[in-house]
Amino acid sequence: MSELQRLKGLLPPEMQSWVFVEAAASADPPLITIEEIGRDEVEVQVDLLKWEPFALDHRNLLFWHEVGRIQNDAVPRDGWEMAALAIGLGGAIGELWVQDGLLLMMALGLSGFAGYRLYLKNNNEKRLQEAIAADERAISLACRFGYTLPNAYKSLGGALKELLEQTRKKRRRSFYEDRLEALRKSAGRARAEMAQQQGSRESVTSENVYG
Repeated sequence: MSELQRLKGLLPPEMQSWVFVEAAASADPPLITIEEIGRDEVEVQVDLLKWEPFALDHRNLLFWHEVGRIQNDAVPRDGWEMAALAIGLGGAIGELWVQDGLLLMMALGLSGFAGYRLYLKNNNEKRLQEAIAADERAISLACRFGYTLPNAYKSLGGALKELLEQTRKKRRRSFYEDRLEALRKSAGRARAEMAQQQGSRESVTSENVYG
């Protein structure tokens, strides 16, 4: 079985008809990313050359992270904002010549809206929160596919540490460090909940025995 076929099998059954897994074809692509390819269709693109050296569990959790992004509706959309910004700015410059106040305000409004959408899309904090939410989804998917909760956290943490070790850019390193910190906190909460549930079960057992 090829790696792409194996990854396809890691998709939840309800997503297998509209999510596709393909080898990345662009020059110097990211390790793994997602792209909207049509109406209600998404493609997960993997750079197999960079991908293969990762441990199997690390690959699985990185893949489920991207699946989690899809589930959270965090798929990058077509970049209409840049086109709208260019049209708006071009229109504003043109209206300065003809001095039509209403059309000038409309062109500036279009430019402002497109610029605001671009800001939101590229906002670092928003990207981080989306990534953390997708990490939580990845943990849930791993458990759905047979991982224990501790192993799911361990595998995703190991994958993020490996990405961190391979990254030299300061901003990108900070992005992975923040995700790791969020993952540690999430694991701590999960550990506390499991201990509380275990304690509750032991309490019930004791009452059954000594009641």
